[in-house]
Amino acid sequence: MDRRNVQSQEGVTLVGAGLPRGQDVADAMIHAPFLVAADGGAAFCMSEQLTPRAVIGDFDSLDPALRDAMDGTRMIRVDEQISTDFEKCLTLIDAPFVIATGFTDGRLDHTMAALSVLARGLGPPTLMIGPEDVIFSAPARLALDLPPGTRLSLFPMAPVTGRSAGLEWPIDGLTLDPMGRIGTSNRVTGPVELAFDKPGCLVIIPRPGLAAALRALTG
Repeated sequence: MDRRNVQSQEGVTLVGAGLPRGQDVADAMIHAPFLVAADGGAAFCMSEQLTPRAVIGDFDSLDPALRDAMDGTRMIRVDEQISTDFEKCLTLIDAPFVIATGFTDGRLDHTMAALSVLARGLGPPTLMIGPEDVIFSAPARLALDLPPGTRLSLFPMAPVTGRSAGLEWPIDGLTLDPMGRIGTSNRVTGPVELAFDKPGCLVIIPRPGLAAALRALTG
């Protein structure tokens, strides 16, 4: 198996096995045409007549017959069981950004594990999309242009302190903590500016904000 990094000059659409939807993959590939599957996500890609350029994972959920039938697809097998397939993928992808789908539905423990990986900011700038939301890890500073009234939630995966502009309920001077104060269901009042003292906070916005979030993260 080829263990070299997956390298792309374009954005990467990464498909997981957690109940991905064809429309989500199609929407992601408008911005990120280089298709990669995380382990069992390859089966969904093939069912949609999409052949991933690479498959990354421990292959515990990928049918060997399907794997053998995927001519021309790089198979990157990582046998250790300490990290999730999502983490393996982000560690091995070298690209301007990643749009990941098929990680927010299905089993709740898989979703929570994926959000934990996302919050750590591994690999390229990564946006996770589902039917309703776009989720990404907040960088140290973020400027985001969204229509007034847009829902914007901040969910800390670790204690963080931040500042904000353009939110109905500012976070200046607050410590957000998963075991204490969180920042869900805020609303945009103008151009949003966020700053955090350290990594660990997730930003969650509605799906129509995907392009704006992508611009904010890739500049």
